[in-house]
Amino acid sequence: MICNAMGLILADHKRIQLGELTQPRALAAVPFGGRYRIIDYMLSIMVNSGIITVGIIALNKYKSLMDHLGTGSYWDLDRKTKGLSILPPYINSQNIGKGGEIDDLSGLLDYFKANASQYVILANSNCVFNAKLNDFICRHHESGADMSVLYNRDGICYGSPSLILSLDQNDYISDLLQDPAKPASDRCSLGVMVIGRELLIDLISESIARGEHDFAVDNLLKKYRQYKIMGHEYKGLVLRVNSIATYFASSMRLLEESTRRELFWSGLPVFTKVKDEAPALYFAGNSVSNCLVADGCKISGSAAGSTLFRGVTVSRNAVLKNCIVLQDSYISEGVELENVILDKNCHIRPGIKLVGQPDYPAVIGKGAVV
Repeated sequence: MICNAMGLILADHKRIQLGELTQPRALAAVPFGGRYRIIDYMLSIMVNSGIITVGIIALNKYKSLMDHLGTGSYWDLDRKTKGLSILPPYINSQNIGKGGEIDDLSGLLDYFKANASQYVILANSNCVFNAKLNDFICRHHESGADMSVLYNRDGICYGSPSLILSLDQNDYISDLLQDPAKPASDRCSLGVMVIGRELLIDLISESIARGEHDFAVDNLLKKYRQYKIMGHEYKGLVLRVNSIATYFASSMRLLEESTRRELFWSGLPVFTKVKDEAPALYFAGNSVSNCLVADGCKISGSAAGSTLFRGVTVSRNAVLKNCIVLQDSYISEGVELENVILDKNCHIRPGIKLVGQPDYPAVIGKGAVV
């Protein structure tokens, strides 16, 4: 069923940096879960909810994201009208603010004015979950609120950034704290909100008139004193990616059957870019336990509690424990890796031993030779 809402996904988050993982790519394009990117989950949520107009705003490092999304065909968003739109910064003489700041709001304003949907779903790119948003939109419509936001009960356990909400008896936001040392509640925003398209156009126009250049879900929520913003609790599984440590911990949780069942086997598919690869090849003498292994892998050594993306090679006598190895990396003979994240196209030479800690994994950047 087609929903009377359009979507906008913010591919970057100024307060979230994943070191070597986000140096060559936007946060939304960070690989997650063996064969996916983080953006795949929110994009699939919107498609499964019947939203057929989706924009993605990427302020920098968006080449990897554009290569992954293509025309949007893998999400059934390659349409003559509506469909997928990628909104990079609009760099021209009219959109460069004082001091050289790039004003991306003018492009957003044009994008929203060109559509006729009643509502807009705004979403950050640091939360991984799987649900439909139809009930959320309906409850917002029935409530008469100006905006509505999803939250869960994570509190500050995932660390910064966390936006803690306090609600009154009618579930409207009465207070909002950013990264509090002693939170007043455990309600933490998921960075997913619904707002009327006309109201959003007015707010963006006001920001442009005031010379403001930053557009973020958190900034809209801070207007709770001016507008009625309702909180809606989401009780399902949420994996947050706020740092390298939480990225690593969330990836490790995918090895739990209960997590995979809720994320992938709930009846709501998670779509991603299709690549025609041969199935994983396990050579004689291999030892693999409790791992996610994508297609195209070649495994002669041993791996335990690890996630191997497409095309990874694990040579003889190599040992992997609690590792995340991204696409097309090559691990030579006799290598020992524990609590390590390898980005794409890494080459680990024979006999190398790398050991990180669960709370501070070792990260090897894209294309590195160690």
